[in-house]
Amino acid sequence: MRILVTGGAGYIGSHMVKLLGERGYQVLTVDNLSDGNPWAVLYGDLKVVDLLNYKALEEVLLEFKPEAVIHFAAKVKVPESVRKPLLYYENNFMGTLNLLQAMQRAGTQYLIFSSTAAVYGIPDKVPVKEDDPTKPINPYGWSKLFTEQAIKDFSYTTGLKYAILRYFNVAGADPEGRIGQVSKEPTHLILRAVKTAIGQFPHMEVFGTDYPTPDGTCIRDYVHVMDLCEAHLKALDYLMGGGQSDVFNVGYGRGYSVLEVVQKVKEVSGIDFEVRYAPRREGDPPMLVADNQKAKQILGWKPQYDSLEFIIKTALDWEKSYIYSNGT
Repeated sequence: MRILVTGGAGYIGSHMVKLLGERGYQVLTVDNLSDGNPWAVLYGDLKVVDLLNYKALEEVLLEFKPEAVIHFAAKVKVPESVRKPLLYYENNFMGTLNLLQAMQRAGTQYLIFSSTAAVYGIPDKVPVKEDDPTKPINPYGWSKLFTEQAIKDFSYTTGLKYAILRYFNVAGADPEGRIGQVSKEPTHLILRAVKTAIGQFPHMEVFGTDYPTPDGTCIRDYVHVMDLCEAHLKALDYLMGGGQSDVFNVGYGRGYSVLEVVQKVKEVSGIDFEVRYAPRREGDPPMLVADNQKAKQILGWKPQYDSLEFIIKTALDWEKSYIYSNGT
C-alpha cells in the first residue's frame, strides 16, 4: 500500500515514517524542511515540496498516486501563532486546501489528519470528549479547527474517508534511539526541561503559577510519540475496513502539571536544575486532558508507553545521543 506522509521529516512525521517502513508500507515523504531534517526520513523517498506550491504538490501526488495520506505538515507553536496569526492560517489551512485538491486529482481515498486538543480551548469539563464544544483561544487552534471543517465539507462532496486525530501533548522519542525531537529553542515542556537538565539552558522557566489547578501550573495529558503513530495506523485500518469518517482524541486520559513534569525530569536525569517563574503565556489553557475511550473502543488503540517516566527517559536518551553525535 502506498502512503504519502506530509511533514514526514519533522518530529512526529519521521516517527510515523519509521513505523510505516517497519510495517512494510510503501511510503513517500513530502516536506519543505522548514523544521524537518532529511536524515530523519528512515524509509522511502523524500520530496522537498511546500504545500503552498500547488503545482509541485500535484505533480508528486499524480506520480506517486497514494492510496492514503497522513497529514502532519503544519506550524505548531502556540506563542508564535499569537504573534503571527496569518502565517498559521496560510500554512495550516491553505496548505491543506491544496493537499485536498491534489488528493482529488490523484484519486486518493483516505486521509488521516493531525489535529490538536487546542481546538477545545478552555474546556467546560475535563477530561474532554470529541463532541464537547470547540472554542479555540489561539490562532493555532483556530487554524486546525478551520481545517477540520474543510476536510469534513470536502468529504461530503467527494466521498473522501477521513480520521481526524486530536493530539494532546506529544513527547518522547523512538525507543530504539534512531530519531527524536530536534529543536534549538523548544517550546514543548518536556524537551525544554530535558535540555535544561543536560546544560543546554541555564535555567527552566515556568510560565504561570496562578492557574486554577492544585499547584497553580498548567495541566496537560502527555502521550508518547510512538503510541500516537500507532493510533494513525489503527485509524487507517479502521477506515479501510469500512469504518465511518470520524474524530478521535489521542491522549492517555491523565494529566500532569508543569511542576510535576519538571520534578520528574529532575528525578529521571538525576540533575536538580534551576527553575524560575514567569508570567502566563498568552493562549495557554489551564487544563487539557483527553477522554480517550472512543479511540480505544472504535479503533482498538492500546497504548504501549503510558508512563511519564518512560516518555522522559526516551527524550533524555535521544537528546544525549543527538548532542554526542553532532557535537553540539
